[in-house]
Amino acid sequence: MRRGGLRTAAFRVAVLLALVVAWEAATRAAGSAFFPPPSTIVERMHAMWFSGSPATLFLTDAAVGDILPSLGRMALGFAGGALAGVVLGLALGLSSRVYDYLDGVLQFLRAIPPPALVTVFLVLFGFGLRMQLAFIMFSIVWPVLLNTADGARSVEPLHLQTGQVFRLSRTERLLRVVLPSALPKMFAGLRLALSLSLIVMVFSELLPGTTNGIGFQLTTAYVTFDLPAMWAGIVLLGVLGYLLNEVFLVVERRVLAWHHAAQRLT
Repeated sequence: MRRGGLRTAAFRVAVLLALVVAWEAATRAAGSAFFPPPSTIVERMHAMWFSGSPATLFLTDAAVGDILPSLGRMALGFAGGALAGVVLGLALGLSSRVYDYLDGVLQFLRAIPPPALVTVFLVLFGFGLRMQLAFIMFSIVWPVLLNTADGARSVEPLHLQTGQVFRLSRTERLLRVVLPSALPKMFAGLRLALSLSLIVMVFSELLPGTTNGIGFQLTTAYVTFDLPAMWAGIVLLGVLGYLLNEVFLVVERRVLAWHHAAQRLT
């Protein structure tokens, strides 16, 4: 299994390197100012964000002023939306009648594209951090809520009856029976919410009133026609999305180790 994992990792790296080389060759052959080669983008990323002193972990002032605030907004919005989605999802999943009553409303709200509600959020919260956090939380709460509710509804009735036989309280049944059964689908919703939070975080920073962040840097680069800086921001977002997803998968494997082991046995 370890050899297979190493071969898979080596193959992924080889594919990535081949794509980067092809990208470099194609952009240099085209010679377009709108599509700089990867080497130019990497050089600009290093100069903008990663050429600082060792005391600041090689982060420049621009990195501290743009990347860290964006990650902070994303983390706060993701935490708030995930917490609300888990709590509401468990509450709805435990009551089939309430879930049936509200299912249509939830599906309606989930189907509304978050950018379509930007004006509403601006009226309610104005420009600034409060609007950005509320926008991120509203955007990501639905996959967490619906997946958690579906996981809570799919608990085996035999497990619930066993808990009643052992005279577990409602809180104990929730923590020992319902929550573990709902965790796989809950993590599926959280993974979707994580990628979505990165997208809506950048979108919220493209709006007027923002003074820092990766989205603000993209807007500045576009206005000043600094295309290498714009591409540097795009590549940085891709790298951040990949790293955050990998960290999330590591946490998921540890938390759901018992679930994956049970799947292998079956």
